[in-house]
Amino acid sequence: MSEFRIAPGRPVAAAVAAVVLSLTASGCVTVHGELEVVPTTTRARAARALDTFVTAYNKADRTYDRAADAKYVTGALGAIDAAKLKAGRVVHPGGNPAHKPLKLTDTHITVPKKAGWPRWFVTDSANNRVAGSRWVMVFTRDDVQEPWAVSYLTVFRGDTFPALKKDADGWGEAVPADAKGLAMRPGDLSGAYARYLKKGGAGFAAGAYTSQWRAAREKNESRPGLTTQFIDEPLSGGDYAPVALRTADGGALVLFATRRFEKQTAFAGSDLPAMSPSVKALMSGDAKQSATYGFVSNQAALVPAGGSEGGVRVLNRVEGITTAEGS
Repeated sequence: MSEFRIAPGRPVAAAVAAVVLSLTASGCVTVHGELEVVPTTTRARAARALDTFVTAYNKADRTYDRAADAKYVTGALGAIDAAKLKAGRVVHPGGNPAHKPLKLTDTHITVPKKAGWPRWFVTDSANNRVAGSRWVMVFTRDDVQEPWAVSYLTVFRGDTFPALKKDADGWGEAVPADAKGLAMRPGDLSGAYARYLKKGGAGFAAGAYTSQWRAAREKNESRPGLTTQFIDEPLSGGDYAPVALRTADGGALVLFATRRFEKQTAFAGSDLPAMSPSVKALMSGDAKQSATYGFVSNQAALVPAGGSEGGVRVLNRVEGITTAEGS
């Protein structure tokens, strides 16, 4: 079996050291010290986790109640989701008037084999939000007693999701953060990307989220009556740790997070750009002359095998404003 699929139309940290974990007999094993390389879950349990997430996500989106899905999101998606729900509740206390239940179909689940914690797996689904796109999510947990929570959500257009390496039983291959043999180690990607956005340089292939984005930011740094400063920071510890899967060509698909701040300062006699009600709902302070916005974003990137031509290709980015401060 090369992959697990859900029938169309069906909805869908920290390390633990030297412990003995006894799991039930549904394809799992007893592992001493969490050193044995095994599938991170069963495909059936992964499918149930996806269903649970969609149910919780829809309730939170409908009611703007953070408690509805707080257990089922973490990391980059958790930060983005929490800010969205906080702002939504301020603007629409009675709930989301534009709520449309999320439906995921034609789902492929990739469960990697790996040792230790955290455990994680990846889903790839068609959706009813953007026609022709696929939602790719990482489900993770740090302990067998915890629920599976989504840490990364990225959106791939058309058939751009890369082919992943699978073994004879259909299990994926997790790539460690410090893996060698790649053009860049997965654990270094967040920091390298933040430095690239600030200074440019080698290591990343030209594209919409690299060279073109840098050019757009440089253009917007100074406009009539307004200056904008950008600060990019890596975000790679704990629940923001990157995850990587081996691709069929020997490289790696890496999902990683970053944080950035944009400070807009208006000249005397000029006004700041208009803010949406949702951004105003997150604002602390009084934005008279300047406003600083904090963003959390998660990216998907293809890292080629070492020695391959071309740099790291950043394929997409999903982000959200998580803080706003005026002065």
